[in-house]
Amino acid sequence: MTIKLNLQFSTKDKNNLPSKKNIHRWLTLSLMRFQKQAEVTVRIVDKKESQQLNYKYRKKNKPTNVLSFPFISPVNMKLNLLGDLIICRQIVEQEAIKQNKPLIEHWAHMIIHGSLHLLGYDHIEKNEADEMESLEIEIMQNMGYKDPYFLEII
Repeated sequence: MTIKLNLQFSTKDKNNLPSKKNIHRWLTLSLMRFQKQAEVTVRIVDKKESQQLNYKYRKKNKPTNVLSFPFISPVNMKLNLLGDLIICRQIVEQEAIKQNKPLIEHWAHMIIHGSLHLLGYDHIEKNEADEMESLEIEIMQNMGYKDPYFLEII
């Protein structure tokens, strides 16, 4: 299995970001049952870029945790490009705090969540959401992390 990661940092504050090794591991464990080879770009951005892209491509004028841009191969061309993930550092950090989750686990969840979107999974309809969430939970737990949808009340 070969997963190629192109990692880009476009954020002023690089503290508390996951390592390239961790991101590559999360991608590999997310994709291994679906594809033997893939190339993914992960770009970690600040709120301003996230908001601009979210507005341009989804008509939502606010930053978001993860945007997924699947690559659509031209007809009769076999390429291993899976797509791009754009992840907003501040939103991921805020969500981890709000949901009382370890930051590293929330980063892992965002990579897994985005990877599944690149593979065509979605959560618009309830049955799609249930399928996608169950995959996310299974992948997270296989890595030794908690169920990302279980919120502890403190």
